[in-house]
Amino acid sequence: MSKEFTFEIDGRLVKAVQGDTIMQAADAAGVYIPRLCDTEGLEPQGSCRVCVVKQNGRSVSACTQPAIADSKVENETEEIQGYRRNLVRMLYHEGNHLCPICEASGRCELQAMGYRLGITQATKYPYLQPVRPVDASHPDIVLDTNRCIFCGRCIRASRDIDGKHVFEYVGRGIHKRVGVNGDRLAQTNVELTDRAIDLATCPVGCIIQKGKGFFAPIGQRQFDHKPISLGVAAVDPEEAE
Repeated sequence: MSKEFTFEIDGRLVKAVQGDTIMQAADAAGVYIPRLCDTEGLEPQGSCRVCVVKQNGRSVSACTQPAIADSKVENETEEIQGYRRNLVRMLYHEGNHLCPICEASGRCELQAMGYRLGITQATKYPYLQPVRPVDASHPDIVLDTNRCIFCGRCIRASRDIDGKHVFEYVGRGIHKRVGVNGDRLAQTNVELTDRAIDLATCPVGCIIQKGKGFFAPIGQRQFDHKPISLGVAAVDPEEAE
């Protein structure tokens, strides 16, 4: 059996076993650490950095950093929350997130994270306003990378679960985007039943299932009554029907 040990998160004693990340141990203990690129069933990659915590005074990503026995982790301090607010603001400024007209509004994890962190406007940085073509060539799926936050969840789901490698990063720097393994989405082997296309995989409105847009009215959407937290970060199956 793996050796069990304890460490602290904001003064609370948390159990872990050897090999657990900080986030895995926190989730098991019911302690919520915000995250956008990490989701259940996918290999963590630590790219969004929204899960940043301090472990013994050092800033680390909770989804990839191993828990350490007797360590002290800071998760809800004002300093850490300030880091997260700046990161989320930058994600808003790097893309085109027009929440009032987005079909993911109300179930968007980026939007919900903004609410949780108390962000009412994202005007701290200049808007990049990318102009990327929308690919609606597939009969069942639309890809709008103007809303992409480069979480890589579609890439990992397609590669590791679907075994198809439909999505991948292309370009560098400011020109980086998510591309597909074909000239258009319709020329790939992607299917509506793929994990990469599941409504719970893309945290924003980048991957859209045709015929399911705006499926829940205001007041009945995922985050209308509950903030993003443990157990409510994935789309409810009943809501998606």
